[in-house]
Amino acid sequence: MEIVLIVAVAENGVIGASGAMPWRLKSDMARFKALTTGRPVVMGRKTFVTIGRPLPGRTNIVVTRDVGFRAGGVVVANSFADARAIATGDALRRFATEIAVIGGAEIYAQWMEDADRLEITEVHARPDGDTRFPPVDPTAWEEVARVRNPAGPHDSADFSYVTFRRRGKR
Repeated sequence: MEIVLIVAVAENGVIGASGAMPWRLKSDMARFKALTTGRPVVMGRKTFVTIGRPLPGRTNIVVTRDVGFRAGGVVVANSFADARAIATGDALRRFATEIAVIGGAEIYAQWMEDADRLEITEVHARPDGDTRFPPVDPTAWEEVARVRNPAGPHDSADFSYVTFRRRGKR
């Protein structure tokens, strides 16, 4: 079962500003949907609240320390271990080969050590922000694909799709 972290990151490491993305990339939504549909998706409570609804066609697993948190259409997990067990079980039931981890920063940090692949949308901008993704360590990760894209009519910046695989795994 592959653990895949999916994230959009600006050139300065920013992934969020005041609970939102500091850019608009409508062109990236189709790729995000393709990478996550039919798979369990793991996210933190703040990310879920920012999205505002469960993502259709996916089991939405929301990780929170708030034992009273409930939301329609999601499975709530109160720990990394619980989220991992729920996601693994769901993936096996769906015959999915991947678990998609979609944020935020604290969730990425918890899953990074177990991740097999990073699917990064590099946003070619340097916005202000209060949430960051750590630099990708080239001793641990190998870049295996890169596609540069110009900003479309509904995008605020150019961007690149970059895939990294963990070195020494499989």
